[in-house]
Amino acid sequence: MSDTQQPNHVFILMGVSGSGKSAVATGVARELGAAFLDGDFLHPRANIKKMASGHALNDDDRQPWLKALNDAIFAMQRTNHISLLVCSALKKSYRDILRDGSQNLSFLYMRGDFDLIESRLKARKGHFQKSQMLISQFEALEEPTADEQDVHAIDIKANLDEVIKNTIKTINCITKENS
Repeated sequence: MSDTQQPNHVFILMGVSGSGKSAVATGVARELGAAFLDGDFLHPRANIKKMASGHALNDDDRQPWLKALNDAIFAMQRTNHISLLVCSALKKSYRDILRDGSQNLSFLYMRGDFDLIESRLKARKGHFQKSQMLISQFEALEEPTADEQDVHAIDIKANLDEVIKNTIKTINCITKENS
């Protein structure tokens, strides 16, 4: 397939840890028969070892990973009508690397406030001890602005089924606009 004849679209579900990216992507993939990739699976060995030893990744560590995700986006656009990629994409510079050279790419920003996400993490894990990690995620987050027209906010206040439905509606609107 040539690059110019592709109606295929990749949607990156982005947001802080605990915003429901994976849960929403799983539900949407099931409903739409879409391809689904968790971006964490493409971290290079050095990143995995660094994180496993309790150290946070820096921007330099993320560069090869983001480039691998960009390559995955290119491949997914060539093979699947709708593909979903889960990646926090907290900074605009990360989103720029992901969008480099890609058409038919949109970000679905799983937007929620700190208190909502913290309460869901506490409920999900029984005893939430990583509030410092969530704080650092919010500190690193560069919320998309109006100049990033390929980013669509999904309000995560509703229950998971409603968020999945709203995400599917957004995907359907975007894919109809682009066809």
